[in-house]
Amino acid sequence: MAEKVRIYQLARDLGIETKDLLAMLDDMGVEYKSHSSTLELDVAEAVRGLVSENAPSTPATEAPASEPEAPKPAAAKAEPKTEKAGAPAAAESASVVPLRAPVVTVMGHVDHGKTSLLDHIRKTKVAEREAGGITQHIGAYQAETKQGTVTFLDTPGHAAFTAIRQRGANATDIAVIVVAADDSIMPQTREAIAHAKAAKVPIVVAINKVDLPQANPDKVMQDLMQVELIPEAFGGDTIVVRVSAHTGEGVDELLEMLSLVAEVEDLRADPEAPFRGVVVESVLDKRAGVLATVLVQEGTLRVGDYVVCGEVWAKVRRLTDHTGAGVTSAGPSVPVQILGFSQLPMAGEVVEHAADEAGAKDTVAVRIDDRQEADRELIGRKGLTLADLFGKPKTKRIHLLVRADTQGSLEAIKGVIAQAAEGVPEVDVDVMLAEVGAPTDSDLLLASTEDASILTFGVSAPGSVVKAAERQKTPLKSFRIIYDLIEEVERQIKGQIEPTFEERILGHAEVRMIIKVPRSGNIAGSYVTDGVIRRGAKARLKRDGREVYKGSIAQLRRFKDDVREVTSGFECGINLQNYDNAQEGDVIEVYDMVEVPAA
Repeated sequence: MAEKVRIYQLARDLGIETKDLLAMLDDMGVEYKSHSSTLELDVAEAVRGLVSENAPSTPATEAPASEPEAPKPAAAKAEPKTEKAGAPAAAESASVVPLRAPVVTVMGHVDHGKTSLLDHIRKTKVAEREAGGITQHIGAYQAETKQGTVTFLDTPGHAAFTAIRQRGANATDIAVIVVAADDSIMPQTREAIAHAKAAKVPIVVAINKVDLPQANPDKVMQDLMQVELIPEAFGGDTIVVRVSAHTGEGVDELLEMLSLVAEVEDLRADPEAPFRGVVVESVLDKRAGVLATVLVQEGTLRVGDYVVCGEVWAKVRRLTDHTGAGVTSAGPSVPVQILGFSQLPMAGEVVEHAADEAGAKDTVAVRIDDRQEADRELIGRKGLTLADLFGKPKTKRIHLLVRADTQGSLEAIKGVIAQAAEGVPEVDVDVMLAEVGAPTDSDLLLASTEDASILTFGVSAPGSVVKAAERQKTPLKSFRIIYDLIEEVERQIKGQIEPTFEERILGHAEVRMIIKVPRSGNIAGSYVTDGVIRRGAKARLKRDGREVYKGSIAQLRRFKDDVREVTSGFECGINLQNYDNAQEGDVIEVYDMVEVPAA
């Protein structure tokens, strides 16, 4: 036997639940951080002894003759628990509220295999349908495992969708951070870990692609310590599982660890409570209309219910599960797609139950009035300043119309555009329209009023709109990969920036003799002290440290020959453009203007 043993491993060996073992350790006064903490050998043996002693007493309590003696060990065990106020009430409440399936969010860097890992678990093929193999918006799915049902949220793995990923972390019980064994910790990996920590959810690390020849999982283990995730193998509390989404290696162990963490978290929800959920994603379908994917968090959602989400309401006309099958109701931890909203609800918004249509409309009306009143107060507090009246406007402005496939994608794109505009104060980006769905003829009309560009993501423009855009010479560009759209926006912004130039000193020459040439003016016989003197370059003449001329070099000669340039250590004759008053001892400084690259 090893000198130390993990708490969850000991619970598994003893055949008891991890939470019961944690309660026993509390009674014994044993300190630990989590279910993955290690126990010393003597403590583990003491626990084994207690479990073996209490095991025979269980059937004894069932015999009528032993009823008077049964409370003795029970009282002895209950004595330390009385120190925790409200424990009986909590236990009674927990016994009434049933357990629910854990909601697991899979996060990580782009192309580290998150969706492929979910594919192996769910035995479906979703990654192949994603453009470029990159998940473009959140998908919510359920998987039946040996340990029970698990709800998975598949979040995008690139920086542009940080907002969507953060919503995923806030709606989850357990965060799985996927790290490629051949790539290790990347920028989006750090972001995902930060979001999971901010949401205060347990973190399980899955080192993926361990089947590749260049895989180096040991390096990943070392790098995890840099982000304050100490693996169990190094004496920490972070569960790390080596997996391969391609071969299936380690996937069963990962599911077992998720089940273990869920057991310790003791996740419960009352299906009889008032319904409450969160919008995972919303999309405008051409045939069905507005569809919203909702994760039920409390209560039960049924067909025919009225719900309110932000400033929109709906009567649930149809519920569809993750397989596309119609259902009549959905309980806690179940993701379903709702048909019934007339407007797109915002992804990440809370969905709540309403008693009837009138109640739903009243709630929405109150929320709209509150928002409008807050907007008016904000405008009143800001007021009108002199800067608003006389401030220098931004030099350039570009106009954009944005169309996307889902509300979540649209929000992320708007965030990226706003971030890009903030970094360039010389350019103002005006998003004239940002809607879900394919571009229309009215979009072209709107774009023509301001020479705007139309950018679409995940949707294709109808052929008639494409031909009309070509005829009107309105830029209409479609994208399937978010990075391409970001680059296009940045290109348009940089294209509006006036180039900035700075001086670059080429060289200096000292005037040592003035040569008078009839009909040609005076030529400054000079000696190049450093750098190079070039014909046609910009020049300034300094006398006693003061600038007396600024222009350019009209003629450059060496002996009787015209030359293009003269380097340091040589003599030359310099004729300045429209200046004929150079004197001995003057210094000619030659420079040119170079464009400063945009940041």
